[in-house]
Amino acid sequence: MKFEELNLDPKLLEAISSAGFEEATPIQASTIPLVLAGKDVIGQAQTGTGKTAAFGLPILNDLDMDSKNIQALVISPTRELAIQTQEELYRLGQDKHARIQVVYGGADIRRQMRSIKNNNPEIIVGTPGRLLDLINRKILKIEHIRTLVLDEADEMLDMGFIEDIEKILTHVPNEHQTLLFSATMPAPIMRISEKFMHNPEIVKIESKELTSDLIDQYYVRAKDFEKFDVMTRLFDVQNPELALVFGRTKRRVDELAKGLQARGYRAEGIHGDLTQQKRMSVLRQFKKGDLDVLVATDVAARGLDISGVTHVYNYDIPQDPDSYVHRIGRTGRAGKSGMSVTFVTANEMGYLRTIEELTKKRMKPLMPPTDKQAFKGQLKNAVDEITEVLTSEDLEKYEAGAEHLLEEYTPIQLVSAYLKTVSKDSTSVPVKITPERPLPSRKSSHRRSSSARGRHNNGGRDKRRFNNGNKNYSGGHKSNNHGKSNNNKSGKRSSRNFTIRTNTNA
Repeated sequence: MKFEELNLDPKLLEAISSAGFEEATPIQASTIPLVLAGKDVIGQAQTGTGKTAAFGLPILNDLDMDSKNIQALVISPTRELAIQTQEELYRLGQDKHARIQVVYGGADIRRQMRSIKNNNPEIIVGTPGRLLDLINRKILKIEHIRTLVLDEADEMLDMGFIEDIEKILTHVPNEHQTLLFSATMPAPIMRISEKFMHNPEIVKIESKELTSDLIDQYYVRAKDFEKFDVMTRLFDVQNPELALVFGRTKRRVDELAKGLQARGYRAEGIHGDLTQQKRMSVLRQFKKGDLDVLVATDVAARGLDISGVTHVYNYDIPQDPDSYVHRIGRTGRAGKSGMSVTFVTANEMGYLRTIEELTKKRMKPLMPPTDKQAFKGQLKNAVDEITEVLTSEDLEKYEAGAEHLLEEYTPIQLVSAYLKTVSKDSTSVPVKITPERPLPSRKSSHRRSSSARGRHNNGGRDKRRFNNGNKNYSGGHKSNNHGKSNNNKSGKRSSRNFTIRTNTNA
Protein backbone atom coordinates (compact mmCIF):
# COMPACT_ATOMS: atom_id res chain seq x y z
CA MET A 1 0.00 0.00 0.00
CA LYS A 2 1.25 3.48 -0.91
CA PHE A 3 1.42 6.08 1.86
CA GLU A 4 -0.67 8.37 -0.34
CA GLU A 5 -3.59 5.96 0.15
CA LEU A 6 -3.57 6.41 3.94
CA ASN A 7 -5.10 9.92 4.06
CA LEU A 8 -2.10 11.50 5.75
CA ASP A 9 -1.20 15.18 5.97
CA PRO A 10 0.72 16.30 2.83
CA LYS A 11 3.52 17.58 5.09
CA LEU A 12 3.93 14.08 6.49
CA LEU A 13 3.96 12.62 2.99
CA GLU A 14 6.77 15.03 2.09
CA ALA A 15 8.80 13.84 5.11
CA ILE A 16 8.12 10.21 4.20
CA SER A 17 9.24 10.82 0.63
CA SER A 18 12.38 12.64 1.82
CA ALA A 19 13.21 9.61 3.95
CA GLY A 20 13.04 7.44 0.82
CA PHE A 21 9.95 5.43 1.76
CA GLU A 22 7.27 4.67 -0.83
CA GLU A 23 5.17 1.78 0.43
CA ALA A 24 3.90 1.16 3.94
CA THR A 25 5.08 -1.97 5.71
CA PRO A 26 2.37 -4.48 6.66
CA ILE A 27 2.19 -3.29 10.27
CA GLN A 28 1.90 0.32 9.06
CA ALA A 29 -0.73 -0.41 6.40
CA SER A 30 -2.88 -2.28 8.93
CA THR A 31 -2.38 -0.01 11.94
CA ILE A 32 -2.45 3.56 10.60
CA PRO A 33 -6.12 3.53 9.42
CA LEU A 34 -7.24 2.08 12.76
CA VAL A 35 -5.34 4.71 14.77
CA LEU A 36 -6.67 7.51 12.57
CA ALA A 37 -10.16 6.16 13.24
CA GLY A 38 -9.55 6.53 16.98
CA LYS A 39 -9.39 2.81 17.76
CA ASP A 40 -7.31 1.22 20.51
CA VAL A 41 -4.84 -1.08 18.80
CA ILE A 42 -2.60 -4.00 19.79
CA GLY A 43 0.16 -4.53 17.24
CA GLN A 44 2.33 -7.63 17.25
CA ALA A 45 5.54 -6.48 15.60
CA GLN A 46 9.26 -6.89 16.09
CA THR A 47 11.79 -4.08 16.17
CA GLY A 48 12.70 -3.13 12.64
CA THR A 49 9.26 -3.66 11.07
CA GLY A 50 8.38 0.05 10.99
CA LYS A 51 6.16 0.18 14.05
CA THR A 52 7.42 3.64 15.13
CA ALA A 53 5.93 5.13 11.97
CA ALA A 54 2.86 2.90 12.44
CA PHE A 55 1.90 4.80 15.58
CA GLY A 56 3.93 7.98 14.95
CA LEU A 57 2.38 9.03 11.63
CA PRO A 58 -1.26 9.03 12.80
CA ILE A 59 -0.29 10.78 16.04
CA LEU A 60 1.59 13.48 14.11
CA ASN A 61 -1.25 13.69 11.61
CA ASP A 62 -3.81 14.63 14.28
CA LEU A 63 -1.71 17.00 16.42
CA ASP A 64 -3.34 20.27 17.40
CA MET A 65 -0.47 22.65 16.62
CA ASP A 66 -2.18 25.54 18.45
CA SER A 67 -2.35 23.68 21.75
CA LYS A 68 0.42 23.93 24.34
CA ASN A 69 -0.62 20.70 26.04
CA ILE A 70 1.12 17.33 25.84
CA GLN A 71 -1.05 15.34 23.44
CA ALA A 72 0.77 12.00 23.15
CA LEU A 73 2.90 9.93 25.48
CA VAL A 74 5.16 7.13 24.21
CA ILE A 75 6.57 4.76 26.86
CA SER A 76 9.74 2.88 25.85
CA PRO A 77 11.65 0.22 27.81
CA THR A 78 15.18 1.61 27.34
CA ARG A 79 17.00 4.91 26.92
CA GLU A 80 18.35 3.86 23.54
CA LEU A 81 14.93 3.01 22.13
CA ALA A 82 13.42 6.19 23.57
CA ILE A 83 16.11 8.29 21.86
CA GLN A 84 15.69 6.43 18.55
CA THR A 85 11.90 6.86 18.70
CA GLN A 86 12.19 10.59 19.40
CA GLU A 87 14.64 11.02 16.52
CA GLU A 88 12.35 9.19 14.08
CA LEU A 89 9.25 11.11 15.18
CA TYR A 90 11.21 14.36 14.81
CA ARG A 91 12.22 13.46 11.23
CA LEU A 92 8.65 12.54 10.32
CA GLY A 93 7.14 15.64 11.94
CA GLN A 94 9.73 18.27 11.12
CA ASP A 95 7.70 19.77 8.25
CA LYS A 96 4.79 20.20 10.67
CA HIS A 97 7.19 21.72 13.23
CA ALA A 98 6.12 19.12 15.78
CA ARG A 99 7.88 19.36 19.14
CA ILE A 100 8.98 16.00 20.55
CA GLN A 101 10.83 15.70 23.87
CA VAL A 102 12.67 12.60 25.12
CA VAL A 103 13.22 11.90 28.82
CA TYR A 104 15.08 9.01 30.43
CA GLY A 105 17.01 8.04 33.54
CA GLY A 106 20.76 8.49 33.80
CA ALA A 107 20.56 12.06 32.48
CA ASP A 108 20.20 15.42 34.24
CA ILE A 109 16.55 15.60 35.27
CA ARG A 110 16.73 19.38 35.82
CA ARG A 111 17.70 19.93 32.20
CA GLN A 112 14.79 17.73 31.08
CA MET A 113 12.43 19.68 33.34
CA ARG A 114 13.57 23.01 31.86
CA SER A 115 13.18 21.67 28.34
CA ILE A 116 9.59 20.55 28.99
CA LYS A 117 8.69 23.93 30.53
CA ASN A 118 10.34 26.01 27.80
CA ASN A 119 9.47 24.02 24.68
CA ASN A 120 5.89 22.94 25.38
CA PRO A 121 6.27 19.63 23.50
CA GLU A 122 3.22 18.00 21.93
CA ILE A 123 4.74 14.51 22.24
CA ILE A 124 6.78 13.06 25.12
CA VAL A 125 8.84 9.87 24.67
CA GLY A 126 10.41 8.35 27.76
CA THR A 127 11.28 5.44 29.98
CA PRO A 128 8.80 4.45 32.71
CA GLY A 129 10.85 5.43 35.78
CA ARG A 130 11.75 8.91 34.56
CA LEU A 131 8.21 9.57 33.27
CA LEU A 132 6.72 8.64 36.63
CA ASP A 133 9.27 10.82 38.44
CA LEU A 134 8.38 13.84 36.29
CA ILE A 135 4.65 13.20 36.75
CA ASN A 136 5.06 13.04 40.54
CA ARG A 137 7.03 16.32 40.43
CA LYS A 138 4.07 17.94 38.61
CA ILE A 139 6.36 18.80 35.70
CA LEU A 140 4.83 16.34 33.25
CA LYS A 141 1.15 17.20 33.00
CA ILE A 142 -0.66 14.55 31.06
CA GLU A 143 -4.29 15.28 31.83
CA HIS A 144 -4.82 16.29 28.20
CA ILE A 145 -3.19 13.20 26.69
CA ARG A 146 -5.10 11.96 23.66
CA THR A 147 -2.88 8.99 22.72
CA LEU A 148 -0.77 6.71 24.89
CA VAL A 149 1.69 4.26 23.32
CA LEU A 150 3.22 1.25 25.09
CA ASP A 151 6.17 0.34 22.88
CA GLU A 152 7.94 -3.04 23.25
CA ALA A 153 5.46 -3.99 25.97
CA ASP A 154 6.90 -7.47 26.50
CA GLU A 155 10.33 -5.94 27.08
CA MET A 156 8.90 -3.63 29.75
CA LEU A 157 7.26 -6.65 31.34
CA ASP A 158 10.59 -8.49 31.41
CA MET A 159 12.39 -5.51 32.93
CA GLY A 160 9.90 -5.14 35.78
CA PHE A 161 8.29 -1.87 34.65
CA ILE A 162 4.67 -2.98 34.71
CA GLU A 163 4.02 -1.45 38.14
CA ASP A 164 5.41 1.92 36.99
CA ILE A 165 3.31 1.75 33.83
CA GLU A 166 0.15 1.06 35.81
CA LYS A 167 0.91 4.07 38.03
CA ILE A 168 1.40 6.26 34.97
CA LEU A 169 -1.89 5.06 33.51
CA THR A 170 -3.75 6.19 36.63
CA HIS A 171 -2.78 9.79 35.73
CA VAL A 172 -4.05 9.53 32.15
CA PRO A 173 -7.59 10.83 31.49
CA ASN A 174 -10.30 8.28 30.84
CA GLU A 175 -10.95 9.56 27.33
CA HIS A 176 -7.80 8.61 25.47
CA GLN A 177 -6.55 6.19 22.84
CA THR A 178 -4.12 3.40 23.83
CA LEU A 179 -1.76 1.68 21.41
CA LEU A 180 0.26 -1.34 22.51
CA PHE A 181 3.10 -2.88 20.49
CA SER A 182 4.92 -6.07 21.37
CA ALA A 183 7.00 -8.68 19.54
CA THR A 184 5.30 -11.44 21.53
CA MET A 185 2.00 -11.62 23.37
CA PRO A 186 2.42 -13.42 26.70
CA ALA A 187 -0.57 -13.62 29.02
CA PRO A 188 0.49 -10.70 31.29
CA ILE A 189 0.52 -8.37 28.28
CA MET A 190 -2.97 -9.47 27.31
CA ARG A 191 -4.11 -8.83 30.90
CA ILE A 192 -2.76 -5.27 30.68
CA SER A 193 -4.74 -4.74 27.48
CA GLU A 194 -7.90 -6.03 29.13
CA LYS A 195 -7.44 -3.67 32.07
CA PHE A 196 -6.42 -0.47 30.29
CA MET A 197 -7.70 -0.70 26.72
CA HIS A 198 -11.18 -0.29 25.28
CA ASN A 199 -12.22 -2.93 22.75
CA PRO A 200 -8.80 -3.01 21.09
CA GLU A 201 -8.31 -4.32 17.60
CA ILE A 202 -5.37 -6.69 17.17
CA VAL A 203 -3.09 -6.45 14.18
CA LYS A 204 -1.35 -9.78 14.37
CA ILE A 205 1.61 -11.02 12.37
CA GLU A 206 1.32 -14.79 12.00
CA SER A 207 3.61 -16.75 14.33
CA LYS A 208 5.33 -18.33 11.35
CA GLU A 209 6.76 -14.88 10.73
CA LEU A 210 8.14 -14.30 14.22
CA THR A 211 11.55 -14.96 12.68
CA SER A 212 12.33 -13.75 9.19
CA ASP A 213 12.71 -16.16 6.29
CA LEU A 214 15.81 -14.14 5.45
CA ILE A 215 17.56 -15.44 8.58
CA ASP A 216 19.35 -18.78 8.26
CA GLN A 217 19.11 -20.34 11.71
CA TYR A 218 21.67 -22.92 12.89
CA TYR A 219 22.69 -24.58 16.11
CA VAL A 220 26.01 -26.07 17.19
CA ARG A 221 26.24 -28.74 19.86
CA ALA A 222 29.28 -28.08 22.03
CA LYS A 223 30.41 -28.41 25.62
CA ASP A 224 30.61 -25.17 27.54
CA PHE A 225 34.43 -25.09 27.57
CA GLU A 226 34.53 -25.67 23.79
CA LYS A 227 32.22 -22.86 22.75
CA PHE A 228 34.70 -19.99 22.61
CA ASP A 229 37.18 -21.77 20.33
CA VAL A 230 34.34 -23.01 18.11
CA MET A 231 32.90 -19.51 17.87
CA THR A 232 36.17 -17.87 16.83
CA ARG A 233 36.72 -20.60 14.22
CA LEU A 234 33.23 -19.80 12.92
CA PHE A 235 34.22 -16.12 12.75
CA ASP A 236 37.22 -17.07 10.62
CA VAL A 237 35.13 -19.19 8.25
CA GLN A 238 32.00 -17.03 8.05
CA ASN A 239 33.77 -13.64 8.19
CA PRO A 240 30.79 -11.68 9.55
CA GLU A 241 30.73 -8.01 8.59
CA LEU A 242 28.94 -7.02 11.81
CA ALA A 243 28.20 -9.56 14.54
CA LEU A 244 26.20 -9.56 17.76
CA VAL A 245 27.14 -12.11 20.43
CA PHE A 246 24.74 -12.73 23.31
CA GLY A 247 25.92 -13.90 26.73
CA ARG A 248 23.72 -14.79 29.67
CA THR A 249 25.47 -12.72 32.37
CA LYS A 250 27.54 -9.57 32.77
CA ARG A 251 30.60 -11.58 33.73
CA ARG A 252 30.18 -13.69 30.62
CA VAL A 253 29.97 -10.61 28.42
CA ASP A 254 33.12 -9.08 29.95
CA GLU A 255 35.10 -12.30 29.52
CA LEU A 256 33.94 -12.85 25.95
CA ALA A 257 34.80 -9.29 24.92
CA LYS A 258 38.27 -9.48 26.48
CA GLY A 259 38.90 -12.91 24.98
CA LEU A 260 37.93 -11.73 21.50
CA GLN A 261 40.16 -8.67 21.85
CA ALA A 262 43.06 -10.90 22.91
CA ARG A 263 42.63 -12.90 19.69
CA GLY A 264 42.68 -9.81 17.51
CA TYR A 265 38.98 -9.14 16.95
CA ARG A 266 37.61 -5.62 17.24
CA ALA A 267 35.11 -6.35 19.98
CA GLU A 268 33.44 -4.57 22.89
CA GLY A 269 30.78 -5.57 25.40
CA ILE A 270 27.75 -3.79 26.86
CA HIS A 271 25.71 -4.66 29.93
CA GLY A 272 23.79 -2.97 32.71
CA ASP A 273 26.81 -2.08 34.87
CA LEU A 274 28.33 0.22 32.25
CA THR A 275 27.79 3.97 32.50
CA GLN A 276 25.45 5.52 29.97
CA GLN A 277 28.41 7.40 28.47
CA LYS A 278 30.34 4.15 27.95
CA ARG A 279 27.30 2.39 26.48
CA MET A 280 26.68 5.18 23.98
CA SER A 281 30.38 5.27 23.05
CA VAL A 282 30.43 1.53 22.33
CA LEU A 283 27.21 1.71 20.30
CA ARG A 284 28.56 4.61 18.23
CA GLN A 285 31.68 2.58 17.44
CA PHE A 286 29.57 -0.41 16.44
CA LYS A 287 27.25 1.62 14.20
CA LYS A 288 30.22 3.36 12.53
CA GLY A 289 31.89 0.05 11.77
CA ASP A 290 34.82 0.62 14.11
CA LEU A 291 33.87 -2.63 15.85
CA ASP A 292 33.29 -6.02 14.24
CA VAL A 293 31.67 -7.70 17.24
CA LEU A 294 29.34 -6.40 19.93
CA VAL A 295 28.88 -8.70 22.94
CA ALA A 296 25.74 -8.00 24.98
CA THR A 297 23.32 -9.26 27.57
CA ASP A 298 19.63 -9.39 26.70
CA VAL A 299 18.89 -6.45 28.99
CA ALA A 300 21.60 -4.22 27.49
CA ALA A 301 20.57 -5.05 23.91
CA ARG A 302 16.87 -4.35 24.39
CA GLY A 303 15.59 -1.57 22.24
CA LEU A 304 18.72 -1.34 20.10
CA ASP A 305 17.93 -0.70 16.46
CA ILE A 306 21.23 -1.35 14.69
CA SER A 307 21.33 -1.80 10.95
CA GLY A 308 23.84 -3.90 9.07
CA VAL A 309 24.12 -6.81 11.52
CA THR A 310 24.92 -9.87 9.40
CA HIS A 311 25.33 -12.53 12.12
CA VAL A 312 23.91 -13.18 15.58
CA TYR A 313 25.68 -15.70 17.81
CA ASN A 314 23.85 -17.00 20.87
CA TYR A 315 26.86 -18.01 22.95
CA ASP A 316 24.36 -18.93 25.67
CA ILE A 317 20.97 -20.18 24.58
CA PRO A 318 18.21 -18.00 26.11
CA GLN A 319 16.15 -19.62 28.83
CA ASP A 320 13.04 -17.90 27.49
CA PRO A 321 12.14 -18.53 23.81
CA ASP A 322 10.74 -15.00 23.43
CA SER A 323 14.25 -13.65 24.03
CA TYR A 324 15.47 -15.67 21.06
CA VAL A 325 13.03 -13.86 18.80
CA HIS A 326 14.32 -10.49 19.99
CA ARG A 327 17.96 -11.53 19.68
CA ILE A 328 17.98 -12.79 16.12
CA GLY A 329 15.60 -10.06 15.00
CA ARG A 330 18.64 -7.77 14.89
CA THR A 331 19.67 -9.35 11.59
CA GLY A 332 17.83 -10.20 8.37
CA ARG A 333 16.39 -6.70 8.02
CA ALA A 334 15.49 -4.43 5.13
CA GLY A 335 15.47 -7.31 2.66
CA LYS A 336 19.00 -8.40 3.51
CA SER A 337 19.89 -11.94 4.57
CA GLY A 338 21.27 -12.78 7.97
CA MET A 339 22.48 -15.74 9.97
CA SER A 340 22.05 -16.87 13.55
CA VAL A 341 24.09 -19.55 15.32
CA THR A 342 23.04 -20.88 18.72
CA PHE A 343 25.43 -22.90 20.89
CA VAL A 344 23.70 -25.71 22.75
CA THR A 345 25.03 -28.07 25.39
CA ALA A 346 23.63 -31.58 25.72
CA ASN A 347 21.18 -30.74 28.52
CA GLU A 348 19.91 -27.63 26.70
CA MET A 349 18.37 -29.39 23.69
CA GLY A 350 14.93 -29.11 25.29
CA TYR A 351 15.25 -25.31 25.26
CA LEU A 352 16.15 -25.41 21.58
CA ARG A 353 13.06 -27.49 20.78
CA THR A 354 10.86 -25.06 22.73
CA ILE A 355 12.26 -22.18 20.68
CA GLU A 356 11.49 -24.11 17.49
CA GLU A 357 7.92 -24.67 18.66
CA LEU A 358 7.47 -20.92 19.17
CA THR A 359 9.06 -19.81 15.90
CA LYS A 360 7.69 -22.71 13.84
CA LYS A 361 11.11 -23.19 12.29
CA ARG A 362 13.70 -25.90 12.62
CA MET A 363 17.24 -24.79 13.29
CA LYS A 364 19.73 -26.63 11.12
CA PRO A 365 22.63 -28.46 12.79
CA LEU A 366 26.06 -27.03 12.05
CA MET A 367 29.30 -28.97 12.29
CA PRO A 368 32.05 -26.93 14.01
CA PRO A 369 34.85 -25.91 11.62
CA THR A 370 38.15 -27.76 11.89
CA ASP A 371 41.42 -25.92 12.56
CA LYS A 372 42.32 -26.44 8.90
CA GLN A 373 39.07 -24.84 7.72
CA ALA A 374 39.52 -21.97 10.16
CA PHE A 375 43.07 -21.36 8.94
CA LYS A 376 41.83 -21.32 5.35
CA GLY A 377 39.34 -18.65 6.35
CA GLN A 378 42.02 -16.64 8.18
CA LEU A 379 44.24 -16.77 5.12
CA LYS A 380 41.46 -15.64 2.80
CA ASN A 381 40.61 -12.72 5.05
CA ALA A 382 44.30 -11.72 5.21
CA VAL A 383 44.63 -11.85 1.41
CA ASP A 384 41.52 -9.68 1.06
CA GLU A 385 42.97 -7.16 3.50
CA ILE A 386 46.30 -7.02 1.66
CA THR A 387 44.51 -6.61 -1.69
CA GLU A 388 42.57 -3.69 -0.25
CA VAL A 389 45.79 -2.02 0.95
CA LEU A 390 47.42 -2.50 -2.46
CA THR A 391 44.52 -0.83 -4.26
CA SER A 392 43.76 2.03 -1.91
CA GLU A 393 46.95 3.12 -0.11
CA ASP A 394 49.89 5.33 -1.08
CA LEU A 395 52.82 2.92 -0.86
CA GLU A 396 55.63 4.96 -2.42
CA LYS A 397 57.14 6.04 0.89
CA TYR A 398 57.59 2.39 1.87
CA GLU A 399 59.49 1.39 -1.28
CA ALA A 400 62.97 2.07 0.12
CA GLY A 401 62.31 -0.20 3.07
CA ALA A 402 60.84 -2.82 0.77
CA GLU A 403 63.93 -2.78 -1.45
CA HIS A 404 66.14 -3.24 1.60
CA LEU A 405 64.12 -6.23 2.76
CA LEU A 406 64.21 -7.74 -0.74
CA GLU A 407 68.00 -7.74 -0.54
CA GLU A 408 67.80 -9.91 2.56
CA TYR A 409 64.76 -12.10 1.89
CA THR A 410 62.85 -13.63 -1.01
CA PRO A 411 59.47 -12.19 -2.05
CA ILE A 412 57.81 -15.40 -0.87
CA GLN A 413 59.31 -15.01 2.60
CA LEU A 414 58.23 -11.38 2.85
CA VAL A 415 54.69 -11.96 1.69
CA SER A 416 54.38 -14.97 4.00
CA ALA A 417 55.56 -12.85 6.93
CA TYR A 418 53.03 -10.14 6.08
CA LEU A 419 50.22 -12.68 5.80
CA LYS A 420 51.14 -14.05 9.21
CA THR A 421 51.13 -10.53 10.65
CA VAL A 422 47.71 -9.48 9.37
CA SER A 423 45.87 -12.77 9.83
CA LYS A 424 44.21 -13.76 13.10
CA ASP A 425 45.21 -17.12 14.53
CA SER A 426 42.13 -17.97 16.53
CA THR A 427 43.96 -20.59 18.61
CA SER A 428 47.27 -18.79 19.23
CA VAL A 429 46.06 -17.06 22.40
CA PRO A 430 44.56 -19.35 25.05
CA VAL A 431 41.28 -17.98 26.41
CA LYS A 432 39.43 -19.45 29.38
CA ILE A 433 35.79 -18.50 29.85
CA THR A 434 34.39 -19.13 33.33
CA PRO A 435 31.65 -21.79 33.18
CA GLU A 436 28.14 -20.63 34.00
CA ARG A 437 25.74 -22.70 36.01
CA PRO A 438 23.93 -24.88 33.44
CA LEU A 439 20.26 -24.34 32.81
CA PRO A 440 18.01 -26.93 34.45
CA SER A 441 17.30 -29.87 32.18
CA ARG A 442 14.12 -29.31 30.24
CA LYS A 443 11.96 -31.53 28.09
CA SER A 444 10.44 -30.02 24.99
CA SER A 445 6.91 -28.83 25.57
CA HIS A 446 4.30 -26.99 23.56
CA ARG A 447 3.62 -24.85 26.61
CA ARG A 448 5.26 -21.46 26.35
CA SER A 449 7.29 -20.33 29.34
CA SER A 450 5.76 -17.61 31.47
CA SER A 451 7.26 -14.14 31.28
CA ALA A 452 7.01 -13.94 35.03
CA ARG A 453 9.64 -16.59 35.43
CA GLY A 454 12.73 -17.83 33.67
CA ARG A 455 14.06 -14.41 32.60
CA HIS A 456 16.14 -13.73 35.68
CA ASN A 457 19.35 -14.87 34.04
CA ASN A 458 19.26 -12.19 31.34
CA GLY A 459 22.16 -9.77 31.64
CA GLY A 460 23.16 -11.04 35.08
CA ARG A 461 19.70 -10.05 36.34
CA ASP A 462 18.10 -12.39 37.48
CA LYS A 463 27.17 -33.65 8.19
CA ARG A 464 27.18 -30.30 6.64
CA ARG A 465 29.48 -28.42 4.22
CA PHE A 466 31.65 -25.34 4.57
CA ASN A 467 31.89 -22.87 1.71
CA ASN A 468 35.68 -22.46 1.66
CA GLY A 469 35.78 -19.76 4.30
CA ASN A 470 33.02 -17.71 2.72
CA LYS A 471 30.92 -15.61 5.10
CA ASN A 472 27.83 -17.31 3.71
CA TYR A 473 29.04 -20.59 5.14
CA SER A 474 25.94 -22.70 5.60
CA GLY A 475 24.80 -25.84 7.19
CA GLY A 476 22.72 -27.67 4.65
CA HIS A 477 19.06 -27.87 3.70
CA LYS A 478 16.38 -25.25 3.99
CA SER A 479 14.55 -25.10 7.26
CA ASN A 480 11.06 -26.51 7.51
CA ASN A 481 8.09 -24.86 9.17
CA HIS A 482 6.17 -27.15 11.44
CA GLY A 483 3.61 -27.24 14.17
CA LYS A 484 0.66 -25.02 15.02
CA SER A 485 0.74 -21.68 16.77
CA ASN A 486 -0.54 -21.31 20.31
CA ASN A 487 0.42 -17.65 20.37
CA ASN A 488 -3.11 -16.36 20.88
CA LYS A 489 -4.30 -18.53 23.75
CA SER A 490 -4.81 -15.57 26.05
CA GLY A 491 -6.51 -13.69 23.22
CA LYS A 492 -8.99 -16.53 22.77
CA ARG A 493 -9.85 -16.47 26.45
CA SER A 494 -11.34 -12.98 26.07
CA SER A 495 -12.00 -12.94 22.34
CA ARG A 496 -15.36 -11.23 22.86
CA ASN A 497 -13.43 -8.02 23.65
CA PHE A 498 -11.14 -8.07 20.62
CA THR A 499 -11.32 -7.75 16.87
CA ILE A 500 -8.44 -9.82 15.51
CA ARG A 501 -6.97 -8.77 12.17
CA THR A 502 -4.55 -11.38 10.95
CA ASN A 503 -2.00 -10.00 8.51
CA THR A 504 -0.94 -12.85 6.24
CA ASN A 505 1.15 -10.64 3.98
CA ALA A 506 3.51 -9.37 6.68
